[in-house]
Amino acid sequence: MAQISTADLYDERGEELESVALQFQNIGGVTGFSGTVRTVKCFQDNALLKSLLSTPGDGAVLVIDGGGSLQTALVGDIIAALAADNDWAGLIVNGAIRDRVAIGTLPIGVKALGSNPAKSTKTGEGEVDVPVEIGGVEFLPGATVWCDEDGILVGI
Repeated sequence: MAQISTADLYDERGEELESVALQFQNIGGVTGFSGTVRTVKCFQDNALLKSLLSTPGDGAVLVIDGGGSLQTALVGDIIAALAADNDWAGLIVNGAIRDRVAIGTLPIGVKALGSNPAKSTKTGEGEVDVPVEIGGVEFLPGATVWCDEDGILVGI
């Protein structure tokens, strides 16, 4: 999908969209991205993310609900590069990432709450393509999400 200004989109369709008030940092090499929502719900464990991001993304945005934990990183440069190589448009991480500088050079959008060099566990626990709530906004698989420097909008 082409990059769209979230402010302009909200002016046009605000009543149809939800805006995430939680403040995410722009970390990836692409700051404006959009696509169909896919979701993963996991807590301090990124094995499921690596498995999913190894499959074709077809321009989707993976919304990762890590429970807002900043204790361990869910995404690092290897996983972000895997996502970029497999045609994922972006990642929204309700949690921490690591390898911030390297991720900033990749051709993918990445938004996260912050960074922490600590590794996550690798047990594979979590759920894929389930509704997740982040910052009071529900992300449903199949919805559309738009991201840029101003924020995150989600709608159907």
